Amino acid sequence: MKSHPPDLVGKTAIVTGGSTKIGHSVVTALHDAGANVVIADIDEVGAKQIVANTDGHVAYINTDITDEEAITRCVSTTLGTFGSIDLLVNLACSYLDEGSSSTRSQWLSALNVNLVSAALFAEAVRPHIAARGGGAIVNFGSISAKAAQTGRWLYPASKAAIVQLSRSMAMDYAADRIRVNSVSPGWIWSKVMDELSGSDRAKTDRVAESFHLLGRVGDPAEVGEVVTFLCSDRASFVTGADWAVDGGYSAMGPEQAVPAIPKLAE
Repeated sequence: MKSHPPDLVGKTAIVTGGSTKIGHSVVTALHDAGANVVIADIDEVGAKQIVANTDGHVAYINTDITDEEAITRCVSTTLGTFGSIDLLVNLACSYLDEGSSSTRSQWLSALNVNLVSAALFAEAVRPHIAARGGGAIVNFGSISAKAAQTGRWLYPASKAAIVQLSRSMAMDYAADRIRVNSVSPGWIWSKVMDELSGSDRAKTDRVAESFHLLGRVGDPAEVGEVVTFLCSDRASFVTGADWAVDGGYSAMGPEQAVPAIPKLAE
């Protein structure tokens, strides 16, 4: 992927879940665009590996996003380290989902991580971003927010909720000059796919081919590119929108990318 122009120089971003494969790419893209970046995650090992490969403009703060004291500590430590907060990327999520068999506890846990924590983190940084004259927040939705998936109830419901929350947040934060958008990735080469496929990217692309117009899964860096754009002044008139980074998944209907009507004449 091409490097971004350094249009985030002097900006500071917090990325929850920054230790994941997708998170790593978001952190890298923001850093390459000139931003200071804080990884807010509970995966200390993964985060420190990222920090070790950067030039001092990336820091790690151990943060349990379901703990309000931890969120407050992350915000204050970020301010102490870099002096400001301009951007927030709510990327951390839970994949806990037993479909219709999910218990009340599982429902509450999934919503706590995927929805409530994002809302509370945004509120925690809001006054600091506003004090800088505005900034941007990017929340992570998913293709699962728009399409039913067999055996999955919690994750899709929580992601649909975060997309709607992003619209509400954009409405209420506009007066503070804070733009809020969501990104909804399709199948991306992530830890889950790496593990399930036995690190076989070619196989993963073959499985995904028929329901992505571009015929493959996405690269984490491709998600990072879109997030960084939304955080930059290049997206200065973009707010309240959901950006599909899905290779055409959400554009494709049940007829897929093959002519269906001619089958009637077969």
